Amino acid sequence: MSKIPGGVLTAVKKVRGGVKVDHHKNTQDCEVVRIPTPETVVIPMQMHIGAPCEPLVKVGDTVAVGQLIGDTDKFVSAPIHASVSGKVKAVGDIKMPNGILSKAVTIESDGEDRLWEGIEPPKIDTREDFLKAIRASGLVGLGGAGFPTHVKLNFPQDKGIDTLVINAAECEPYITVDYRECIDNSWNILSAVYTLKEILGFKKVIIAAEDNKPEAFKVLKNIADKDSNDDDVVKLMVLESKYPQGAEKMMVQSATGRKIPPGKLPSDVGCVVMNVASVAYISRYLKSGKPLVSRSLTVDGSAIAEPKNVRVPIGTNIGEIIDFCGGFKTEPAKIITGGPMMGLAIVGTDLPVLKQNNAILAFDKNDAAIKKETDCIHCGRCAAACPLSLTPTNIMRATKAKDTETMKRIGVNVCMECGSCAYSCPAGIPLVQYMRLAKTILREEASK
Repeated sequence: MSKIPGGVLTAVKKVRGGVKVDHHKNTQDCEVVRIPTPETVVIPMQMHIGAPCEPLVKVGDTVAVGQLIGDTDKFVSAPIHASVSGKVKAVGDIKMPNGILSKAVTIESDGEDRLWEGIEPPKIDTREDFLKAIRASGLVGLGGAGFPTHVKLNFPQDKGIDTLVINAAECEPYITVDYRECIDNSWNILSAVYTLKEILGFKKVIIAAEDNKPEAFKVLKNIADKDSNDDDVVKLMVLESKYPQGAEKMMVQSATGRKIPPGKLPSDVGCVVMNVASVAYISRYLKSGKPLVSRSLTVDGSAIAEPKNVRVPIGTNIGEIIDFCGGFKTEPAKIITGGPMMGLAIVGTDLPVLKQNNAILAFDKNDAAIKKETDCIHCGRCAAACPLSLTPTNIMRATKAKDTETMKRIGVNVCMECGSCAYSCPAGIPLVQYMRLAKTILREEASK
């Protein structure tokens, strides 16, 4: 590993728990390549946390890249735009990777990639102008969560938020698009950081990445040093390579020493956390006015013939993306959108890429083999690995007994489903599934 350059901070506080995982950053040296424009895209109206959008177009309409095709008046949501130019072929329900139904707009491309004539850089004079522009861009968290960015940044000015943490940890194995963002688009990152600091009033900005990304630190430090006369404007921080270092609660504690209480958000301890790709996009949007219509993602895994980092229009068929990467070299036993720890397993490739998808991974039968489950040996490894100090086996027992009072008391809703417990379990117990089942039971009880 190359040496981290001097002048880079180390973590303020080491977080508990977590696990050491094999990085498998096979594509870290692969520059992002843009795939050819697909013949058809299917764009769901639910690609964010919050209220789904309603389609604003009908079958037969002609649309252009960046044209608004879905929106809602609900605050926690994000508008949706056409990612190709062409004709609307269908408007109807599709089944999403998580099994729920969503309305979607299918566009047949004309191959021209014509930009919508109304696209222009937003005029920003006030904080309100900026927040309105971020909403209009359709930006959601590109690290995988999909939370609408305009909602995250619309915090009360008297709330005491003083620190912006840029999350470049990318602690999940295989995924390297955030690393490539740091290497290839560092100027966009730093430009947006200064904009966010000026408009939203952050007193401190910390860009944090794990210590397995030394080249990213070199590039970012070089840009920061060249374009800032104040050493306190932007701090770069190296974190221990340990999963789930990139989770918001872990990130805030490592970067600032502040601990987010159960049920609270980073804003409750004076912080905002943003994914590095989301930050870089803000810079590009403010210059061009082009909404979020494409994204970069890593395609990798033992079943993929030619692993790559690719740039794809939102709504592109996953199967077509895999074909662009040489197809499958072996029969895939498991396909995942996202990382292997917190990603979502899908049953096929006939699904569209969403705004929040940062990877497509496919594994052969050897890598996808599930450990045979045996009885719990009470070793305590799951509790030691939990970054939130939960005892997963106690939650498992309460879930089996449907003991909702105990589930609440021991904090199942605090669980972020990072998978550290299941990864550590020598008995192969699917502890994350028990966490999810427990939350479902509690939701069903609350709805009665």
